[in-house]
Amino acid sequence: MNYYLINFTTHGDNRGFLTVFQNNANLPFTLRRIFYSFGIPVKARRGCHANRESEFVVVSVAGSCTVLVDDGTSRQEFVLDSPQQGLYCGKMTWKEMYNFSPDNVLLVLASTEYDDKEYIKDYEQFKKEVLK
Repeated sequence: MNYYLINFTTHGDNRGFLTVFQNNANLPFTLRRIFYSFGIPVKARRGCHANRESEFVVVSVAGSCTVLVDDGTSRQEFVLDSPQQGLYCGKMTWKEMYNFSPDNVLLVLASTEYDDKEYIKDYEQFKKEVLK
C-alpha cells in the first residue's frame, strides 16, 4: 500500500515524553527535509498535491487534523491526533489536509529536498499519471 500509519516508539517518565526520528530505524526512507506548519485556519485545506519522487511521513505533533490520501485507485481519511503516530505517504500519493484544530502543528518528514517540478497540483493530471 502506498500509505499507512506508523506508530513511533516513545520514551517517557514523570518528566515528559521523547520521540526520536532516525534514518532507517523508524522511517521508511532516508530523511532529507523537515518542515512544519502551524496557525492554519480551521477551514483551510493544505496539500492538495501528489509528488512524483518524494515520500513523506506526516505527524500532528500538537492538536489534530484530517488527512485524505489517494493512490489513484482508493481513497482513505486518517485523523492525526497523536505525536506518537505518523502517516506514511509514498510516491504518487495525492494528499489533502483539513479539519485543523486551532492548536495544530503539523510536522512533515520528507525523503527529498524541495523541487517544485516534481509536484502534481492538478488532480486530473495526477490520475492520468498514476493510472498509466
